[in-house]
Amino acid sequence: VWLNKLRYFRRSGVHHLSFHGLTRNRETLQQKAELIPSRRLSMVQTTIEENFLEGTLHLLNDFVSGQHYPPKETISHLVRHILLNPHQGEVLKDTYMLLMKIQMLHPATTSTMGWNWALLKYIMEDQEKPPGRLLFLQYVVQTLEDDFQHNLRLRLLQKSIAKKVLSCNGCFSNVKEVVEWLVAAVTGIGFSQPQEAEGTHSAAARAECSSPAARPCSAGGAEALPSTVFAQKAMFLLQRMLSMAVEVDRSPNCNSYKIADLIFPFILNIPVRSQREALLNSMDSHLLRCKLLEMMFHHSCDVPTTLPLSLSKILYFLGHSSVLLQYQDDVATWQRWDEMLEYLSLLLISYQNVILDHLRSSLYERMDLIIQKAKPRLQDDDEISHLDIYLKTEDFLSRMQQLLGQPFPLQINEKVCMIQQLFLIFTAT
Repeated sequence: VWLNKLRYFRRSGVHHLSFHGLTRNRETLQQKAELIPSRRLSMVQTTIEENFLEGTLHLLNDFVSGQHYPPKETISHLVRHILLNPHQGEVLKDTYMLLMKIQMLHPATTSTMGWNWALLKYIMEDQEKPPGRLLFLQYVVQTLEDDFQHNLRLRLLQKSIAKKVLSCNGCFSNVKEVVEWLVAAVTGIGFSQPQEAEGTHSAAARAECSSPAARPCSAGGAEALPSTVFAQKAMFLLQRMLSMAVEVDRSPNCNSYKIADLIFPFILNIPVRSQREALLNSMDSHLLRCKLLEMMFHHSCDVPTTLPLSLSKILYFLGHSSVLLQYQDDVATWQRWDEMLEYLSLLLISYQNVILDHLRSSLYERMDLIIQKAKPRLQDDDEISHLDIYLKTEDFLSRMQQLLGQPFPLQINEKVCMIQQLFLIFTAT
């Protein structure tokens, strides 16, 4: 039961498609899975040599079971030469579903994964943008997620695929590339879905429609996300990768700072509010969001503070922050302050999650804290009085009334009241 309280056990990765009769029963689990028999593999190899794609997919779909799995080379062929080739329609859908079937029955490990980072980098940065790129990214994240959860249960994250390709200690350049892809997805620069036949769009949509990780997020306000639906889905998948990068080295506090430091200069130069909000709201890691927002507010303070991230520091931000983000010329002054208040409330909510869920501790320590039903670890600087909250919010409203004049924007007043309530709720817990 306690595992369900740990956020990494409340999710199912990208999504496993439903295959009737494919769940491994108890007897199958007790038997050691084996390679598909050589005679059957020879039949598959013949279809590969003859470039008979439908035959390859049909035979493998028949031969893969809870007891039999294909060799790594065959999985790699499915990925590299079918999913990522310029095929369209049913071939893409069937290949993706076969890969997910294999993944569900025989989850990939560092020794059996059918992709590597060089391939992922090439596909994400390829100017030709193969039609199966999003399906490939979903498959990659699924393999990362399944393996991460499995090794977390065993307390062997050092043997996970995520440790191999997303470690801030061992391969920080990979994490930097994920950040660059994420920014491209958010801004839409160089990240649009390739022009394809209608059949490919419908096939991809059918294969992806049930994915919880691919749901578009709310960017706030009436503005629509400027990126395509394709880029929105990719954004959520890339955020999931960053979340694993935060956790996999067992030093989430340090890793979140490193990754936030990578994202910080990018978000300062994004000129559209809806894009900034998309980047922040889609973050899977509350700790990473906290670190990034802390950097943004620290940057905008007229007099920076040396306080650690705490309720006192967030209240300090309310009284000393300005609006230094880039804006398009037609954005009114009150809208800029409205965005600042939006981010301050987001920082408060994220910080509360960090404290209540012990997110500064490693996942292993977090397990133990949950088992022990440990109380949140508050700092001295989290002790603020209701009077402090009231005075700071009233001071801010007075400053805004002088700056913005009349009629005073209702949105500003509502957001300040919301922030005041969030502070009061947090201090009462």
